[in-house]
Amino acid sequence: VIGDSAVGKSNLLSRYSRNEFNPNSKATIGVEFQTQIMEIDGKEIKAQIWDTAGQERFRAVTSAYYRGAVGALIVYDITRTITFENVTRWLDELKMHTDTNVVRMLVGNKCDLENIREVSMEDGKSLAEAEGLFFIETSALDNTNVMSAFQIVVREVYNSVSRKVLNSDSYKSELSLNRVKIIDGDDASKSKYSCC
Repeated sequence: VIGDSAVGKSNLLSRYSRNEFNPNSKATIGVEFQTQIMEIDGKEIKAQIWDTAGQERFRAVTSAYYRGAVGALIVYDITRTITFENVTRWLDELKMHTDTNVVRMLVGNKCDLENIREVSMEDGKSLAEAEGLFFIETSALDNTNVMSAFQIVVREVYNSVSRKVLNSDSYKSELSLNRVKIIDGDDASKSKYSCC
């Protein structure tokens, strides 16, 4: 979970993992993480979700935690235009330190504050479309779309990893090793191959 300081990253994670919201949340120092277990397609998936500090002084520390990331929520505050303008910088940093196949979602947080909105939903959607990101608006305060944001990213990561496994050479060679030769009793000269 990345983005500028005070956009609500910690409260999004806390709402998702513990269904809690702290109106007096303090700035994250360095990095914190939660482990969340969810079920996808009947399988138990354990997601490690890292909450990074948004302050510039922690940038060197937090960028080290990008390595090995398979999903990212890039969060901005819909009531502060500067946090939206800085999304491209966060995306650049993410691209510099991660694999190109990272599942990325743009999250406009604090949608409960519609009356002081500075960033339109259309602007969020446009940026997400231009950058090839998923997009959602959330409110950690009233729990709007918080579960959906995390679940979409985790599901897409799961699907991506599953596709990689199915397309890997080791999986394909395992399939060919497990091929069974079936010989019809009446016509033993014809053979068929079947898997599993």
